[in-house]
Amino acid sequence: MASQGARGRSGGRPTLRDVAARAGVGRGTVSRVINGSPRVSDGTRAAVEAVIAELGYVPNTAARALAANRANAIALVVPEPETRFFAEPYFSEMLSGVGAELSDTEMQLLLIFADNDRERRRLAQYLAAHLVDGVLLVSVHADDPLPDLVTQLGIPAVISGPRSATEALTSVDSDNYGGGRSAVEHLLARGRRKIAHITGRLDVYGAQRRLDGYREALLDASRTAVELLVEPGYFTEEGGRRAMTRLLEREPGLDAVFAGSDVMAAGARQVLREAGRRIPDDVALVGYDDSAIARHMDPPLTSVRQPIDEMGRAMIDLLLTEIADRRPAASRGLERQHAVLRTELVPRASS
Repeated sequence: MASQGARGRSGGRPTLRDVAARAGVGRGTVSRVINGSPRVSDGTRAAVEAVIAELGYVPNTAARALAANRANAIALVVPEPETRFFAEPYFSEMLSGVGAELSDTEMQLLLIFADNDRERRRLAQYLAAHLVDGVLLVSVHADDPLPDLVTQLGIPAVISGPRSATEALTSVDSDNYGGGRSAVEHLLARGRRKIAHITGRLDVYGAQRRLDGYREALLDASRTAVELLVEPGYFTEEGGRRAMTRLLEREPGLDAVFAGSDVMAAGARQVLREAGRRIPDDVALVGYDDSAIARHMDPPLTSVRQPIDEMGRAMIDLLLTEIADRRPAASRGLERQHAVLRTELVPRASS
């Protein structure tokens, strides 16, 4: 019999029927070989696998997913504007970790923005149609309705950064409290006395915990946190600029700044330089994330490293566990897992 090469009987892509005919077995047997069933003899398995290789047959994963009532897709949902997603290194590193952990699976990753009511309604319709097997939620604010929507639909989900200390969803986070403490303790050890803090959005639990770490590090050093030295920067470079301007107006003699992100630290640095403040001689500066921004700043920025790539990988591991069980942890009556990964201060020339 002449070889069909990588083409089936119809001249198109080889099908399961083509493999079965060439191997002289039924289609059910081919399916069992593909799915690793033990109910196939070693000789038959070897024969079928040889034909699969000869024809270049690729299983139709979409059909297999439908048969198993699975979409073979995961949605990474970001309730932020696209401009912020592509401007901040945090999101690209998270996406890198998620993608790397999914690379050895058949799962497809869908990136979905849900920053307004229209986008949330569209997402609700998409999720209700069960077009994904699970959801990763990143950068969720305290009052965001998306986690509750996912819970109501019974879709397995993992959230990056809990909304509060009583988060109902499985979550992965870094030690924001410890990171905030380490930044301030570092500045105190360098002899700084008037330490300001530029916070992220305080409806984000991680930003609240960094602020808690800032306050308690000062308290433990017998220094009361002065609220005039705390200003929100909303995790943006422009926010960092505005916050730094206000802080200098209120306390011109400040000698250190802990910014809750490297992006905000970059904005603060610009204002300090325009005001004639030398870094670190006059004002020491510490950021958060240890992104490429920190390494390339002049002077290089001391920053708190959080393992963002590892966080993305951990989220996928937890989500795939829930998907394998086909039910979210909440519906199984299990205690939700809350993974907290360590942070590390990386000293550089800015402090």
